[in-house]
Amino acid sequence: MNQGKFDSLFVNTYARGGEAIVSGKGSVVTDAKGKKYLDFGTGIAVSALGHGHEAIAKALKDQAAKILHTSNLYYSQPQIDIAKKLVKLSFAEKVFLCNSGTEANEAAIKFARKKASAIDPEKFHVLSFEQGFHGRTYGALSATAQAKFHEGMGPMLEGFHYAPFNDVAKTKKILDAHKFAAVIVEPIQGESGVNEASVEFLAFLRDYTKKKKIALIFDEIQCGTGRTGKLWCYEHSGIVPDIMTLAKPIGGGLPLGVVLATADAVSAIAPGDHGTTFGGNPLACALGAALLDVVSKKTFLKEVHQKGEFLKAKLVALANGGDSITAVLGKGLLVGARFSAEPKPILEACRASGLLLVKAGNNTIRFLPPLTVSYDEIDKAIEIFSEIVAKTELK
Repeated sequence: MNQGKFDSLFVNTYARGGEAIVSGKGSVVTDAKGKKYLDFGTGIAVSALGHGHEAIAKALKDQAAKILHTSNLYYSQPQIDIAKKLVKLSFAEKVFLCNSGTEANEAAIKFARKKASAIDPEKFHVLSFEQGFHGRTYGALSATAQAKFHEGMGPMLEGFHYAPFNDVAKTKKILDAHKFAAVIVEPIQGESGVNEASVEFLAFLRDYTKKKKIALIFDEIQCGTGRTGKLWCYEHSGIVPDIMTLAKPIGGGLPLGVVLATADAVSAIAPGDHGTTFGGNPLACALGAALLDVVSKKTFLKEVHQKGEFLKAKLVALANGGDSITAVLGKGLLVGARFSAEPKPILEACRASGLLLVKAGNNTIRFLPPLTVSYDEIDKAIEIFSEIVAKTELK
């Protein structure tokens, strides 16, 4: 492929490489030259059921024959179907459907600020956490406490503050200094290296925000929808937010973002306060409902947990056999291998050898296979990965 020729067509926002991916089945994708790859990146945690899953294919065919788009001025049966499932399966009483994770976070922030403004016009501040990632539109970007994403894009929006992740004392000091409408946190920070929030930290946030009438928002865009071996990541701690945002796998491979909330958390919102033309697209909702039917089963989630433990054990054994991997992190099939130096050469060599992985911050490589991955496929991925780690010197 003449990469230069095609790169000239696009705004330079991605460092693409290799041949175009043209097809996939299960945990394997195939490029334009017929080369096959184990897909342990799944479009950055999107393709939860792998490629060509029969439930997704059936929902796609059935809904495509009915209607692809209708306005949110009208009811839509696929929206009703997925909303019912989401409410039944979570803490939520209300659902807002949009197109992406960043849109879900934008909506969550707006919903929280609207409610807080009725209490006090100065109660508009939003707290998020260092190394977190919440999206690239201005509200979500302002909540993303990483300077590299802000560079050249400023100024960020007013009222956003950042605290160290998992630091109760410093977080409380910042919370005490302003009138906050919302606290937004990822139970597991994916983009910055699979960093888990401690139960103690989440418990503090829940207690403080409840006392001060602050909306607690969990961003489960990457760590939710079965990825960690439970349907929702908050189930591991038992700490329930007021609002939760979802995206990535929830549309079955199509763009879909979701805000789940208690009725009280969104009680200030009225028609016209927020909206979306394409949000809750009938096709994406139909695929999402089909995905939930599969992923929400207890037997399925138990298998995700077991496969995750199997994968982590393999990586821990590899780490113990050398000095380049300094930590193995994560839950379920959201697993990170952290290295002592920049691991980009390992990532590139894995791709050349037929294994797709995803880099994260803090010198971490993420393993995000389909939740349907087999043990044999995990073994094959570890075989490729181990050989490359053994022969690659990092600087």
